[in-house]
Amino acid sequence: MKMSSRSGLAVQLVALFVVLIVASAFLPSKWKQTSTWRSLSSPGPLSSVHAFLKENCVACHTPNKGVQGINCIACHANNAALLHRQPTAFHADITTCSPCHLEHSGGLAPTQMDHSALARIGLSQLEQVNASDPQSRRIRQRMNGGKTFESNKNISAAEAILNCASCHAVKDRHLGYFGNECASCHAVAKWTIPEFRHPSPNSQECDQCHKAPPSHSMMHFKMISAAVAKQPNARMNECYKCHQTTVWNDIRGVGWYKHH
Repeated sequence: MKMSSRSGLAVQLVALFVVLIVASAFLPSKWKQTSTWRSLSSPGPLSSVHAFLKENCVACHTPNKGVQGINCIACHANNAALLHRQPTAFHADITTCSPCHLEHSGGLAPTQMDHSALARIGLSQLEQVNASDPQSRRIRQRMNGGKTFESNKNISAAEAILNCASCHAVKDRHLGYFGNECASCHAVAKWTIPEFRHPSPNSQECDQCHKAPPSHSMMHFKMISAAVAKQPNARMNECYKCHQTTVWNDIRGVGWYKHH
């Protein structure tokens, strides 16, 4: 009886071995080249900036905890180029990196901005300083309700609490003319507004939305700009006398003109 059991077990092992050999013939070549469990468990290649860490998992991952911000800070705490730029200076106060910086994404740049995650991080830090703050509690309740911003349905409640100007002021094409309530018009995915329709080319109230550049406040306006457009008596707020509604450098009667 024992001999029969052993023989049966041996037959099963041989059958399993044969199955594994046959199955390996149909596996993708990249699987055949895999030699370690470590390679099998990798979710994808690191980005080019972190490629030098591909053999050093513990540089980013803490056993039983995963990726922790403290590991990122160990390398990036003294990144002056990041901390001294107005759009990215907020990183000095952020201790959670993985919601927006995702690695193992096939070599792509490890940044996928998540404004909602940034809002949650900010609220958590605010509550740590003052846990009884009623404003942060109201915002938290609103966020958990999943409501959108009242005046812009493309903005979530979490995204609406962020101060866009704190990061994007240097990209403000309105030059501060419309204030800092960017979320009243713009969404977070892109700056363009599909619903926007420019007024008629015959409109003469351009200055309601457009602010003249600093050069128009100097002698340069009369000596160069107005002279090129053949409008010597034009005033700064009379944009329509010189400019077309296509782009600013499309000058009436002149065409494309860019001198600096």
